[in-house]
Amino acid sequence: MKQLQEVKVTQLPESLIQWKTLLVEQLGPFDGLLFQNKTIHAVTDNDYQSQQELVLIGKHLSAGTVIQLASILQQNNIDSVFAAAPKHVAGVTCIRLSLSQVHSDSKALIADFCQANDIDFAMQAQLPDFSQPGLVLMDMDSTTIQIECIDEIARLYGVGEQVSAVTARAMNGELDFNESLYSRVALLDGMPTDILNKVIAEMPLMPGLQDLIAGLKAAGWKVCIASGGFTYFAQALQQQLGFDQVFANTLELNGDKLTGKVLGEVVDASVKARILGELAEQYGIDASQTVAIGDGANDLKMMQKSALGIAIHAKPIVQQQAAVSINQLDLEAALAILTSTTASQWA
Repeated sequence: MKQLQEVKVTQLPESLIQWKTLLVEQLGPFDGLLFQNKTIHAVTDNDYQSQQELVLIGKHLSAGTVIQLASILQQNNIDSVFAAAPKHVAGVTCIRLSLSQVHSDSKALIADFCQANDIDFAMQAQLPDFSQPGLVLMDMDSTTIQIECIDEIARLYGVGEQVSAVTARAMNGELDFNESLYSRVALLDGMPTDILNKVIAEMPLMPGLQDLIAGLKAAGWKVCIASGGFTYFAQALQQQLGFDQVFANTLELNGDKLTGKVLGEVVDASVKARILGELAEQYGIDASQTVAIGDGANDLKMMQKSALGIAIHAKPIVQQQAAVSINQLDLEAALAILTSTTASQWA
């Protein structure tokens, strides 16, 4: 690694992207910034040995915030931090930091800092490479859309309180998912399908979903849904947004009314994890290039099986176990995390 010049921190622009522009104007292109021994150097010929990758994502991520975090990490026995070039993706700014080492309390330290500064972060030894083929498998309810469809149709049918109480407990991992599904669907016996169509017409997409799908498609990635919800809604999203495949539960119909039963295999936590593996094999995608995104307890198995599990506005039990938890932003943060792994020279 060749050090070009020490970077003096004097008057910093508010925007991290503006700081990048200013440094490149002053120094010309370089590979990264090395934070070490209380100094910052622009470096080339990067052969930095990283033990952990850390991606910061925020709507107003500033140069000062990144410098402050790098300083805190060095004060807590992380010898050096290498910063790739920041990027602006789908309305948010992200930057990938490579850490020379981590300690048992490093992630908690970073989490506290990020929460105090309205930043989301991803931290693990290796991230999927967005320049290579990959697969994203997503939950549907409260992940790709902002509602739980079964709660909405139950509310319109007049059994909303009974159903939503069971849904909440199931998503928190307090109930067996299959049994909870059967008991909720039984309350929908006799419901006209017009109610399903009404919910489809008003499904609010999760912010950032369309940016995420567009970014994945542009990069040649596959994006699919595995949902404990219903095919009626998943297929509507597939037609509207272009998901490659969707998997969900099938409601039995008798004419234009529901029977209160579910047909076939229930898409539960184990099935979601199995689908992830089957899709990766079908598309010829390495396991290291798989991402799973969800919010409920029934998403944990597929998230743990993937190379990168992302919890989005998730239940507490999920945030405790997920590799990455997005709370400040929305699905654009997932795109930013992946985009941060591509070519990152300061230029």
